[in-house]
Amino acid sequence: MKIGVLALQSAFAEHEKVLEQLGAECIELRQARNLSEPYDALVLPGGESTVQGKLLKELGMFDTIKSQIENSMPVLATCAGAILLAETIDGQPEQYFGTIPMCIRRNAYGRQLGSFHTEAPVAVIGTVPMTFIRAPYIASVGDGVEVLAVVEERIVGVKYKNQMAFSFHPELDPDVRIHKAFLKMI
Repeated sequence: MKIGVLALQSAFAEHEKVLEQLGAECIELRQARNLSEPYDALVLPGGESTVQGKLLKELGMFDTIKSQIENSMPVLATCAGAILLAETIDGQPEQYFGTIPMCIRRNAYGRQLGSFHTEAPVAVIGTVPMTFIRAPYIASVGDGVEVLAVVEERIVGVKYKNQMAFSFHPELDPDVRIHKAFLKMI
């Protein structure tokens, strides 16, 4: 199976390493022409959501990726990737793909100094290590959204139809069970 990994900035290489370790082939999505190559699922990595959203539009990738998600392509989104999927972004009038009925709060744990590491349960997977870096959290969810993980009474993981979104960075820890669960969605 082949996974398209959005490779505009930040932690995409770490996702690729985990997915390849699990036997998947990865293709880096850097330009609109990459979207014409066949792939079975999509990873939206962490980074800076504002920059990613801007580049997706400037590079002519936004509409195609949004259509792929809306047409049931499985998606794993982490940190900024989760922000890209949110229907509402707290304190921000515009949204990006808006494919998960949830409200997300950017930089909810503060700046870089507010980054932290913990362990908590993820539904159906078990307790996993969680690395939060300038992380958002999910302030509320709409109908059909399954809450997968909560840390300090804040939602940090959800599943909606073909999409899994997490506030933390599973690609930065040695536990690969979240990526395994993603690959099972394909």
